[in-house]
Amino acid sequence: MKYVDEFRAPELISKAGEEIRRLADPKHHYRIMEVCGGHTHAIYRFGLKDLLPENVELIHGPGCPVCVLPMGRIDDGLSLTANPEFIFAAFGDMMRVPGTHGSPLEYKARGMDVRIVYSPADALKLARLNPQKHVVFFAIGFETTAPSTALTIIRARAEGLPNFSVFCNHVTIIPAIRAILDSPDMRLDGFVGPGHVSTVIGCRPYEWIAKDQGKPVVVSGFEPLDILQSIVMLLRQLRGGQAIVENQYKRVVPWEGNPAALRAMAEVFELRPYFEWRGLGFISQSALKIRSAYGEWDSEQRFTVPGVRVTDPKAAQCGEVLKGVLKPSQCKLFGRECTPEQPVGALMVSSEGSCAAHYNYSQHRPITIDAAASL
Repeated sequence: MKYVDEFRAPELISKAGEEIRRLADPKHHYRIMEVCGGHTHAIYRFGLKDLLPENVELIHGPGCPVCVLPMGRIDDGLSLTANPEFIFAAFGDMMRVPGTHGSPLEYKARGMDVRIVYSPADALKLARLNPQKHVVFFAIGFETTAPSTALTIIRARAEGLPNFSVFCNHVTIIPAIRAILDSPDMRLDGFVGPGHVSTVIGCRPYEWIAKDQGKPVVVSGFEPLDILQSIVMLLRQLRGGQAIVENQYKRVVPWEGNPAALRAMAEVFELRPYFEWRGLGFISQSALKIRSAYGEWDSEQRFTVPGVRVTDPKAAQCGEVLKGVLKPSQCKLFGRECTPEQPVGALMVSSEGSCAAHYNYSQHRPITIDAAASL
């Protein structure tokens, strides 16, 4: 298969749904976690839950980088905007994420110089065009986006740009999965592995999940048929008593990952001893920081940031939703105080957030296979 239409073909989607129903033991309730927020969005957008039997439950994981970032880190980054000589640059999905004193977009409305960029290279370009100002790029994302940040820092050093730095919030996926598996209130049968992250790190890092935890993992693409086929592969493993790592997304994901991207990350970054995750607390060696060799382009090494720790609003239940303990609609604020127009929690802001996906797509009648294919 080469084209998107083939991955949305109604007849193939129907066959995949039939195979899932055939493989699912009616006496067992399956709990499968899709780790990536992109999968969560696709599941809601294409109505894939409506194709699954009731005893196959999809649990939304922590694979949305905007969603897992604690409020204190947002406050730390925005604290730098108090200097009128600074430009704060960030991706668009960060613009409405609330900090203690407002979102980046609200800071912009108050007169701070806040800019939307589409890549770290855009932020570097801002620094070239504004030599009289210092550009801080608010870097965020899993291993998917970390290589582009690393290469941009390497480029900044090569050009000798003194007015550019990165406020690094890159996190790594494996420690988060380990924290979820260590959670006493979480029972899972298997994982739909993240496709985008795996283009960089490959499939080998997930082998401990199968070997040590006895949980099958299938790295998946993002089209409807990708996800359904991955569920079929997981159910076949579970039915046969297997627990291995499989790669459904072979057309994009190499088993060993992207060596060039991994080398760039290793050159620029090192692991933090620990890092706070929204809903999961502090997880050791779960985030990246910029090495001292590149300290001149590290906002945290160059400037003083407060190191704020802030708890989420008490009524918001982002942590429980992130861990898969609650469904988005079970949060007390969902669809009332917390909506995409007026978000209280980050899960309602990001396009990959499970609350935003549930709000946008599950408020309607179940989608038909033909309708899903046309989206």
